Amino acid sequence: MLGHVGLNVPDLAAAKKYYDALMPLLGFEEFLAADDQFAFRPSGGRPGTFLFFYPAAEDAGYSRERAGLQHLAFMVKTRSAVHEVHRLALGLGGEIVHAPQEFPQYPPPYFATFWLDPFGFMLEAVCHYDRG
Repeated sequence: MLGHVGLNVPDLAAAKKYYDALMPLLGFEEFLAADDQFAFRPSGGRPGTFLFFYPAAEDAGYSRERAGLQHLAFMVKTRSAVHEVHRLALGLGGEIVHAPQEFPQYPPPYFATFWLDPFGFMLEAVCHYDRG
């Protein structure tokens, strides 16, 4: 299991506002909030990977097409949670890559939505259950 993942963002304040709205729907709670970083951890003391955000020291631009981070997938417990995250991503102005749907090319059950955050990071909410 990964202990944590760190992401550099060009605007830490904008990232904090965006992820403060998003992360509770994905099962995360605030872990750390400082002037130079913030972080989330799995809610309720569950084990899992922490997610840290830092200000980018240089603006070389991000692309999921280059070597490096391709996307982050967050597991949710129900398909309705996938739909709820999708609605929030739309409400936050996210660019939707794939609306909620089954992905038969992946081992079933695989129900997910993909979108881009304000900085171009592709995010995914995925449910590995058949329950609504």
